[in-house]
Amino acid sequence: MDIPKIHESEYRFCLILWENEPVSAPELVRLCQERLGWKRTTTYTVIKRLGQRGVLKNENAVVTSLVSKDQVQASEIDELVEKKFGGSLPAFVAAFAKRQDLSEAELNEVQHMIDRIRKGGAR
Repeated sequence: MDIPKIHESEYRFCLILWENEPVSAPELVRLCQERLGWKRTTTYTVIKRLGQRGVLKNENAVVTSLVSKDQVQASEIDELVEKKFGGSLPAFVAAFAKRQDLSEAELNEVQHMIDRIRKGGAR
């Protein structure tokens, strides 16, 4: 399944949706006004736009997502790796590691992930 592109402001909206779903449209308007400073019309426009793109559904004024946060994040990472690193995950990891000071705990966590993947386990 292709995940529709979600722009930055839409992603911030989706974070609120994922945290509160299923949520009534009026409650979502209130939350977006409180957390994002949006007007009611802005929230309803985003609900409509994301509904048309298959990101969420709005039935009887109850809004629920059709794609998960994990799916959106994975799609964004895939796009980034493809566009900026020619599809090379090692090149992405190398570039990331050069710019970050990873703690011993973080390095151990990454190593455990690699070990699980090698053993065919969950990521």
